[in-house]
Amino acid sequence: MVNLRIPGPTPVPPEVLQASAAPMMNHRGPEFAKILRAVTDGLNWVYGTDTDVLSLTTSGTGGLEAAVVNTLSPGDRVLSVSIGSFGDRFGQIAETYGAEVERYSLEWGEAADPAEIGRRLDADPSLKAVLVTHNETSTGVTNDLEAIAKEIRSRDRLSLVDGVSSISSIPCPVTRWGLDAVVSGSQKGWMAQPGLAFLWLSERGWAANAEAKMPRFYFDAVKTRESLSKGENAWTPAMGVYFAMNKAFEIMRAEGLEGIYTRHEAIAAYTRDRVKGLGLKLVPVDPARASNTVTAVWWPDGVDGSAIGKRAREEFGVVLGGGQGKLRGKIFRIGHMGYVSQEDVAQSLDVVEKLLNEAKVS
Repeated sequence: MVNLRIPGPTPVPPEVLQASAAPMMNHRGPEFAKILRAVTDGLNWVYGTDTDVLSLTTSGTGGLEAAVVNTLSPGDRVLSVSIGSFGDRFGQIAETYGAEVERYSLEWGEAADPAEIGRRLDADPSLKAVLVTHNETSTGVTNDLEAIAKEIRSRDRLSLVDGVSSISSIPCPVTRWGLDAVVSGSQKGWMAQPGLAFLWLSERGWAANAEAKMPRFYFDAVKTRESLSKGENAWTPAMGVYFAMNKAFEIMRAEGLEGIYTRHEAIAAYTRDRVKGLGLKLVPVDPARASNTVTAVWWPDGVDGSAIGKRAREEFGVVLGGGQGKLRGKIFRIGHMGYVSQEDVAQSLDVVEKLLNEAKVS
């Protein structure tokens, strides 16, 4: 059996997999409308909002694109905060659609400084919005989003948030923190297959939407919201993923949000302690900002990490996440979000320990 320890797609519970295989139905009929409503209610519960979260048949990246095109216009100046690969991507999306992007980029492994974001906003009143990743899976770092949001909101700018690998595993109460556009994806902590992205807009986000002039058709939030009010999707949905999400919410509600967050925190702490016990170094510079959904670890000098990852997969069925971009071949990542137990992580690290010891001997 494969021990999938990449930070997405994540493992899916057997009962959720079974639910996803249900027969197709009329996606504009009352039966599917009931499922869509149940999934939306579950999303609202996790997001911490009374305003409906929209669901789109796409990947998390599609959700980020939807957040950009539904709130901005060509020529808008935005601050793109990047602490890794996915932060870079968010800025690239905005730039592709004609936004003028100012970048606040940090060394990979560091977290963004909320005060610095405030200073940059003060220095440039023309900046309309801030693009920020809550949890950067390429480096295993979680930004202090609550503090960042406070800096943004106090200056009356928009916050566009990549919460793809955080929401449902790490607290992110969108209303209480005063966020404006927040995206997540079904393949992460939601315990379902890839195929759905989720987008929530605040009142300020919807006000920005009314003025936004970036081109959009498939990702039109207004069309999506209007269809949802009729119990439908604007376009043909990934029905199997909705079936899966409906079942996954039964599991999540039984555990409760606090239980989910506590479990992720405990498994992450175990993972970091075990990694340190192996004499390995974590990628996050500040231990307080280490992620509770993925742990990024430097391979020791002189070790062929790619070879160890290959052996782990082929000989032991343990699939580790590799490094991305400039960290390729230099780090490995242990995903621990969604359908995961401490035993899953322990097994994977047992294999890493064994292979590292063999590499040192040879």
